Amino acid sequence: MIFKLNLKSGNKKIIYKPLSVSVRYLIANNKLKANLSSIEKIFNIHLSELQKKTFLSRDNSEIRTSKQDGKPDEISIIKVKVNEKFSPDYFRNHLAGFVASLEKEEVKHLHIFIPDYGIFKNYFESEEYYYQTFVEGVYFGNYTFSSYKSDKKEGKELNINFYADNEKKIVTAIDTAEKLMESVFFTRDLQNEPGITLIPSELANRIAAAAIKEKIKIRIFDEKEIKKRKMGGLQAVGMGSENPPRFIVAEYNASGRSKKGKYKKIALVGKGITFDSGGISIKPSSKMGEMKADMSGAAVVAGTILAASKAKLPVDLIGIMPCAENMPSGKSMRPGDIVTTASGKTIEVDDTDAEGRIILSDALDFASKLKPDLIIDLATLTGACVVALGEFVAGMFTKDEKISMQLYKTGIKTHERLWSMPMWDDFHDANKSDVADVKNYGGRWGAAVHAAKFLENFVDKNIPWVHLDIASPTSPLEINNYSKKFMNPFGVRLLFDYLKNI
Repeated sequence: MIFKLNLKSGNKKIIYKPLSVSVRYLIANNKLKANLSSIEKIFNIHLSELQKKTFLSRDNSEIRTSKQDGKPDEISIIKVKVNEKFSPDYFRNHLAGFVASLEKEEVKHLHIFIPDYGIFKNYFESEEYYYQTFVEGVYFGNYTFSSYKSDKKEGKELNINFYADNEKKIVTAIDTAEKLMESVFFTRDLQNEPGITLIPSELANRIAAAAIKEKIKIRIFDEKEIKKRKMGGLQAVGMGSENPPRFIVAEYNASGRSKKGKYKKIALVGKGITFDSGGISIKPSSKMGEMKADMSGAAVVAGTILAASKAKLPVDLIGIMPCAENMPSGKSMRPGDIVTTASGKTIEVDDTDAEGRIILSDALDFASKLKPDLIIDLATLTGACVVALGEFVAGMFTKDEKISMQLYKTGIKTHERLWSMPMWDDFHDANKSDVADVKNYGGRWGAAVHAAKFLENFVDKNIPWVHLDIASPTSPLEINNYSKKFMNPFGVRLLFDYLKNI
């Protein structure tokens, strides 16, 4: 992290200590000029005519000016336009960029004044969540991955006071965001870890260590147990690597911690390919380094369960994470091989680079046998989904329209957006095999749908199921301030909010 953060709700009596910055948001309306003048009076500052004219005339404008008496040392004034282009991600994104920009400065105190919720109530589900986006923005701006830098420095202390109309709700929002973002960063650290260190056993060990701290039950199946359980899909994908596969099961039992009776049981399944070379069907070298994050599904599942436990969400969760390294060698699976999965169904391997769905076949069968109320799987599964939806949207595949709409709305709220894709049974024809029950690659056209329909073969038809293809939004994206440099933990905030309100 860039800073050691100390977040709290600010008091009515504001005390500006040395090396402080005050952040003020002004709404672009007919009172903007008068409100800017009020800021000058409140802080006893004098803005130049150029500063004022530029601020008032430009669509996106910000003034940062110094104050000689140091109370505060500097003031940052941001103009906010509330129109059809305004997004509920606005404050999260702005503060992510603002906090990151302070890295080389000697700021010790940040005072953030949150505008009146009433102005933005049409964009946010609740006042508390509105406040939460500010806190999330601060956390996102504080993230960095510097474990392997020889000149990394210990983070400086940064004290942040949030001022809001409802002090009780800002305190709750800070508490929720702290628990959530700690888990988001656990996921993100795993995604950014290089494949040379984060082999399947290491991924399992790190998830287990975090789970044990939260009193989450954890089981790890090694290669012998995987073979014993006849998980042929996971075995086949992992056999080309010197690093054997692992199968992780994490259980957060809210019912057992509560006296209120039983809660819904949800199974979260995450693809955990710690590095994907493509196997024998090897990938092009361009951007292959990002394949260190092909375990993002598993990392998101782990982060979601950790967040749920920290926040004591009223839902029972089972996290199922099949983990392997897909490498080419003399032991690798080959195109044309036939694999028998834990369900007894067989797979014809047509493309070894379509390996994620093969390991998920065993995981979805395992999840189905636990008879949960709902199964959600997450996987960086297909480049075709990126072609279909663009870089920042995840594909959502399900036949349950009610759950689809709930997840869609949650995605809009959290700005981790989903779009529903077709699941008509006509698509099953692409995965037909003449020599096995199903083929792992259905061709180029509609490839993301074919992958989802492949997975459907291994899910109990009586259990509602959602498949989320998160291939693109886990990569570094220029779309906002908090996704540019590092792999992205897309899905943790989405699932946390969905499960919180289920």
